[in-house]
Amino acid sequence: MLALENDQARGPINAVAPGAQMYKDFARTLGQVLHRPSWAPVPGFAVRLMVGEAAELATTGQRVIPKKAQELGYRFAYPASESALREIFGG
Repeated sequence: MLALENDQARGPINAVAPGAQMYKDFARTLGQVLHRPSWAPVPGFAVRLMVGEAAELATTGQRVIPKKAQELGYRFAYPASESALREIFGG
């Protein structure tokens, strides 16, 4: 909605939450929300078999920040993964 409602929104805008998070931390949070263990990581070779070239992004990650959205005053409904996951899964 930011890009539609704000006349100053021009060019690309990263659609990510403001809190950078490593996959292992996300997995731990997901496990807590679902009341399930999250101790078994998926090996990189298995990810490469499933998604091919896209595995690079999945296994090494990418640091993306919503700089432009923040500069335009966007307020995130779920700035952290835990609150978003609790909303999705009713935890």
